[in-house]
Amino acid sequence: MKCLMKYNWVKLMRSHLPQGKGLMGAWARLASRAAFRKGQTQYCGYTNDVNAGEWSGGIVGVKSILGVKRRSEAITALKRLSAFGYITYTLDETTKKLTYKICDWVMKCSGEECMGGNVYATQNYGFLCLPRNITERLTEKNYIFEESDAWLDLWCHTVFEDPNNAFSFLAPSVQYGKYGAILTLETLGQRWGWEKTKVWRFIKKHGDVFSLYRLPGSFGCLIYNKLYPTNKEVSLPTENEIIRILNKIRILGTNTYKTTRDHEHINKLVAWYSKRITQEIVSNILENRVADFNPIIRAYISHCWNCKNCIYDCGNVYKGYTSVIYLTNIRGPCNHEHTKKIKRRI
Repeated sequence: MKCLMKYNWVKLMRSHLPQGKGLMGAWARLASRAAFRKGQTQYCGYTNDVNAGEWSGGIVGVKSILGVKRRSEAITALKRLSAFGYITYTLDETTKKLTYKICDWVMKCSGEECMGGNVYATQNYGFLCLPRNITERLTEKNYIFEESDAWLDLWCHTVFEDPNNAFSFLAPSVQYGKYGAILTLETLGQRWGWEKTKVWRFIKKHGDVFSLYRLPGSFGCLIYNKLYPTNKEVSLPTENEIIRILNKIRILGTNTYKTTRDHEHINKLVAWYSKRITQEIVSNILENRVADFNPIIRAYISHCWNCKNCIYDCGNVYKGYTSVIYLTNIRGPCNHEHTKKIKRRI
């Protein structure tokens, strides 16, 4: 499952469906109980034919799936999901038979169709495949997100080992588009229709799934997904590991021309230079560590002989040599006449 940004779908465990109010929570619960293969199912003494991504039964069964107590609440949820194009449903008023179909059902990752056994998957078992862009239609229509909508939005935009995002090699991280590896609470609030404080409370509430790391200055933050399925054991990175990668990217982008704000500029640098340090990150992760990316910046300085006033600037004096000293130890240039002559002679 390397670089899941290449794929159009993402895995969601049935045991960790989004909780709280919202369209996406209702959609996930309906999708998790839909048939994963074509067959027949029994409900209240009736035999119903279903295809993959469908469910057939009665309104009482839908109430149980959605976790609501009233028939009107279940019908309202079905109507809202249908209006956004997430499902289609039919209700026979005579027989009270209700059938719904998931419009965004993913078939490619389901494997070969099972010819026997149950039609419906066991509750809270296995995983559900869903498109990565399933929440985009909500933002396109300026929908005000609710709790489960925001939860699933973060989950669908999680990537792991994406070559354009060096931070995703440490752990699965949330990324919105090519230039969206580093986030801000303001941008998330604009996307969801929330205030900044509400976004912060949401992240804190769901800290068991999403972990937020603040970056220095006005760069923004990183959000890691603790439960995202990968093909190996992954632990959350430390703050030092994140800062080391950030410093390495900033060094590589020292000479780039800045025309945007700090947050937008650093996102471009991450997309441009992540590939250059990916191999370093991978090799050091295999050793259970991250390379020390602290730069060694050195300067070529000419010495002046017998210069009592420039001992701090020029360091040790070795006649006939030039030395290399750290820029952090340079207080200022030496303006003595004899030094200028030596520079010309060297």
